[in-house]
Amino acid sequence: MDATAAKFIGAGLACFALIGAGIGIGNIFGSYLSGALRNPSAAPGQFTNLLIGFALAEATGLFGLLIALIILFG
Repeated sequence: MDATAAKFIGAGLACFALIGAGIGIGNIFGSYLSGALRNPSAAPGQFTNLLIGFALAEATGLFGLLIALIILFG
């Protein structure tokens, strides 16, 4: 296998983290919305947890993208 082909395959595999981040963010916001509709008075208390979960899920996707870019251009 050529080194360039291996580089492209590795970068593509590193981008699978973006799929997981998208699924995770959807689950986080869907669960928050479901809970907020069931108990609207408790929703403001859980908003901080929502933002922390979103940031951690998004950071995972960004790390995967960063690794892919390092593989391609590093």
